[in-house]
Amino acid sequence: MTGLGHVEPGGPSLTFDLGQGMSLTKVSVGSMDNNAYLLRSGGASMLIDAAAEPTRLLAEIGDQPPQTVVTTHRHGDHWQALADVAASTRARLIAGRPDADAIASGASVADLNGVWDGDQMALGDESLEVIGLVGHTPGSIALVLQDRNGTTHLFTGDSLFPGGPGRTTNPRSFESLMDDLETKVFARFDDATVVHPGHGDDTTLGAERPHLAEWRARGW
Repeated sequence: MTGLGHVEPGGPSLTFDLGQGMSLTKVSVGSMDNNAYLLRSGGASMLIDAAAEPTRLLAEIGDQPPQTVVTTHRHGDHWQALADVAASTRARLIAGRPDADAIASGASVADLNGVWDGDQMALGDESLEVIGLVGHTPGSIALVLQDRNGTTHLFTGDSLFPGGPGRTTNPRSFESLMDDLETKVFARFDDATVVHPGHGDDTTLGAERPHLAEWRARGW
């Protein structure tokens, strides 16, 4: 059974109308079913996670290259195409500040800009807010977008999925990630907020909120 916003590796992309000339395209790339997201607003665009298959991503981008490419965290499956996409588009490169050096080194890119809690990234006349989520990696970030239809969208990388938080390697990191998710995400945004994760289907905060205590109890 497929879920919300389902795309398949190698399959077609999905494009969603976000109102008044704004759109979101979601495509699955690479062997790990990584989601890449292309946001467009008027003449501006932004790519979230140049994860793999640069030729395919550049075909999705077409003749409107993004001004910004954001990498949600340092794990290599999220930046395999970053160098090629950056070279082709000359976009500004952004990542969470604590992960920026690791991404720049791993992906062999220069001039990667670090951001963190409360920073804003322009998308034409719109802006996306940065939320730092420590746990899956030290510098994982989520991006917040309010679309023109009034819906809030969260691009969470590998920090939040349908069914739970992202993988952590020790209890301290798990507690950190859960604390950040509860205080910075669930306590702030309403149930209609759409979550766009780094792999797999989308979800909503309303679908996940009843399970927070369950996630705490199981420890993952």
